[in-house]
Amino acid sequence: MRFLSILFLIALLSACGQAKLEPLPANAVILAYGDSLTFGTGAAAGEDYPTQLSRLIAHPVINAGVPGETTAQGLQRLNETLDEVKPKLVLLGLGGNDFLQRLPPEETKANLALMLNELKRRNIPVILLAVPSLAIPPKPHPLFAEVAEQADVVLAEEQWFDILPKGSLKSDAVHPNAAGYAQFAAAMAEFLKEQGAVRD
Repeated sequence: MRFLSILFLIALLSACGQAKLEPLPANAVILAYGDSLTFGTGAAAGEDYPTQLSRLIAHPVINAGVPGETTAQGLQRLNETLDEVKPKLVLLGLGGNDFLQRLPPEETKANLALMLNELKRRNIPVILLAVPSLAIPPKPHPLFAEVAEQADVVLAEEQWFDILPKGSLKSDAVHPNAAGYAQFAAAMAEFLKEQGAVRD
């Protein structure tokens, strides 16, 4: 009996450490906020991941991706974008251009933390998307897990990394093609269901 009680306590503590999402109301707007991977560089109009994700989950997904944007630039335009869109969930995917410009990781972490703090202040749930570091093959930079844990937000860590190493899903050395964005959208739709944000 004592053993079962210990197992239950471990399971409970593990569950408490995992951020989860509340179900989104019908027609709730999702904001995809990021850089060229969000914008859809490498694919035609309508083939970006936010547009394809919207079709899969029956929620509006607003594409607020800006190619070349760093976390510092994303921080500067965040409030205005939130005021305009009024999202019920944010998919935050910034940091790749910080790595390309070899900006200090502590600066990237600080900017992401400030954005997450603002979203928490506004009571807007968020999924932090891990984006590629400069490693070959691409892999998630550990700072994303650190920031997500500190802010207690959901982290989508693997989704890009099932796509970016595959030449058949790429339009260039950095960006997916339409098929790559479609695969990412499908992975995010499944992730949103797993997290409880949307239903089948």
